[in-house]
Order: sequence, then structure tokens, then C-alpha cells
Amino acid sequence: MLKTRPMLPALLAGAFVLVAGACTRPHEAPPAPAPAASTHASSAPTVAPSELRLERVVMLMRHGVRPPTKPQVTPPRTNDQPWPKWTTDFGELTTHGYDAVRLLGEWDRANWAARGLLPAAGCPAVADVDVAASSKSRTQATARALLEGLAPGCHIDVSFPADKHDDVVFHPLETGAMAIDADEAMRAVEAVMPPGGMAAEVKANAPLFELLNHALGCTPGAACDISTMPAGLVRNENDRPDVGDPFGIASTASQTFLLEYLEGMPMKDVAWGRLDRKQIATLLEFHPIKYRYEGRVPYVADRAASPLAARMLAAVEHGPKLTLLVGHDTNIADLGGMLDLHWQVPGYPRDDPPPAGAIGFEVLADAAGEQFVRAFYRSQTMDQVRELQKLDEGNSPSYEYLSIPGCDQRCPIADFERIVGAKLIEPLRTPAAK
Repeated sequence: MLKTRPMLPALLAGAFVLVAGACTRPHEAPPAPAPAASTHASSAPTVAPSELRLERVVMLMRHGVRPPTKPQVTPPRTNDQPWPKWTTDFGELTTHGYDAVRLLGEWDRANWAARGLLPAAGCPAVADVDVAASSKSRTQATARALLEGLAPGCHIDVSFPADKHDDVVFHPLETGAMAIDADEAMRAVEAVMPPGGMAAEVKANAPLFELLNHALGCTPGAACDISTMPAGLVRNENDRPDVGDPFGIASTASQTFLLEYLEGMPMKDVAWGRLDRKQIATLLEFHPIKYRYEGRVPYVADRAASPLAARMLAAVEHGPKLTLLVGHDTNIADLGGMLDLHWQVPGYPRDDPPPAGAIGFEVLADAAGEQFVRAFYRSQTMDQVRELQKLDEGNSPSYEYLSIPGCDQRCPIADFERIVGAKLIEPLRTPAAK
């Protein structure tokens, strides 16, 4: 078993740097007028913005809307009709998803300009913005879409690993960059199961499976009913356990229905016309259930999130004005589990990371120069994405401040460093230098 210990300052400052692989192209559209920034009410006590000056923002964002990653979303004969066709290749950011992220970038720019972080017009200084993505092309396209809204016409690079095997920041377990004991991981995850194990979890969520059967066109109890599958966690050597069947299948199916809705497909094609928006949101409960086992258990989360957390901590301490990292829902779930952060975007279940949603940290300073950290979650609502709604003062995305366990309302940066540093685990290897 690896021993958890703070990483060395030098490692935090320089080791977790992604390989440069591409840059954004110049954008021709002029900057959009900056609306006034607004936020939804915080779920945690906050400090009045007038008291503190915003100095840095460090944000981890999920990619935008994409098709399923494979043609058959669920096992054969579990759905009675073919899955809808998409015009974008499997797993790639769609044109609609790109446009939704661009609108979000426009709002981000207006929000940060209103708070003095970025200039209201023109290009930010190159040294003030650091953008990196995972090895997946959908994350790289998402980063470029956000930049098109955030800094149109500006030459800001998006760095990413040249090879998926080098993606040790966003995929540390898959690339073997982080050691994990499969047996200990299984014991840690099994400890959060209810009495009766995963079979009891299935029983407790019977209404969700009933609704899923309705969407799939399956009669409960028939061969197509995935809730009748033997339920249990799956041990993976040198990796985290999987939640297994039927929850893994249910999570994938419910996410696909969400993506169909967000893409703006006609409702007759969204879940074959069998679900309304409220029912789609209900089925999304499968997603945080999956990550409750796969991503939020401390033994797993600390190992899966350490490279990203170390990079984010370094950026909090001495990074540029804006650090934007674009990855996956798994990354957000891991980081949320590591730091025990909780959020809820309107219309989504608690702790569910929507497409293009982001978890992040604001670094603020008072008049005396003392620095503090606030955690936040920023995301569009379902209809803001589906309808490509303009985001402005009267129609802002959700921006929720989060409680950081172990830290006061005004979280001094030294306390934040202590909290994150105590959970970091040394990787087996770090990214290749740029």
C-alpha cells in the first residue's frame, strides 16, 4: 500500500505539465459585448465580492456534448429499437456541443472581466491564460470552443499529450502512472455497499430500473431487463473497480438519453419518444451512483485525482490568472471525491457532472494582501444547452460556491495547501517535458 504524503513543492510547480500537442487557430469573430456577471446563490457561506479581489481561477471542465462512444449503447436485445444516428463520429464533440461551449466561454469572459480578472475587450496576455486538455480529441475541441467564446481572435494554445499513453494527468490509472492495489481498492469500495451488497442496491433503485425499462421498450422481468443481471463490483488489476452490471449499463444508457436531449434532437428521437425532460433527469441518478463506487471512495479518489489535484494546487499557488483544464466526468468525480466536494446543478442529481460543467477554485486577496480560496461549480442547465440559449445577466449558468471540508468560510490559502497536500500521492511517473 502506498503511503499518502504531501508532494514536494518542486513537483507541484513543475512535474505535472502536459505535453504540448496543438494550439487554437485564430478566430475571426469579434468579441461579444460583455454582460454583467451574476451567480446563483451559494450553498455555503460566502464572502461579499466587494471585500476580496479575484486574482486567479483554476478550473477543471468536462467536455461538451458528444455522441455515444460506440454504436450499441447497451447489450444486444436490451432495447427494442435501434439507437438514433448522430451526424458526428462516435465520441467526438458535436457542432451543437461546440456552439454551447462557445456560449459558455462568452459568459465566462464577461463574468471574469466584470470581476477584474481579465480585460473587458481585446486579448488577454498570453502569459495570463494556460489551457490544457486530455489526449481525447473531444476535450481538445471543447477547449477550443471555450476559447472561441472567451478570447475570440486570440492566439492561445491548447496543450495536450501527443499520445494517450502519455496522458498521466487525466488518465493516471489507465496509463500506469499511479500505483493502486486492486485488492485494497475492492475492499474500500465494498465498504460503502449497503447490507446485502449490490443486489440490495439494485432493489433500492427498483423505480429507476422500471423507468429505464420503459425507455428501452422492455417488459420488467423479461430477458431484456438489465436489473435481473447478477449485480456485483468488478475487480480490475492495477486499476479501480467497476460498478459492474447492471449499474454501469444503466449509467451509460441514461447519459445517452441526456446527450440526445442536449443535442437538440426532436423529442420523438430522444429515448425513442418515451421520456420527457423530467424523466431524463430522474434516470440521471444512475450516473452519481456509478461514481459513488468508482470515483468518490477516498482510497480510489486520492490515487486517481492526485496528478490533476497537484497541477491545480500549483496553479492556485503561483499560476497565471486563468488555468483551464479540460477532461472528463471521471476526472471531476475523482477530484470531488478526493476533497469531499458536493454540488448540484439545477435539473441534475447531486454530484452529477454535466457536459461542459466545471469544478474550480477562485484565489482571492483582501486589502492586506492575504489570499483565500473558494471552490465553485459552474454549469449550464439542460435547456440552456439544448436551445443554445444566450447566457447573460438575466440567464446565467449555475455558479455555486462549495464548502471545502476542513476549511473555514474564508479558506486561507495555507489551509487549502495543507488540505490538498495531505491527500496527494506520488505518481510512478510524470508527463514528458514540453
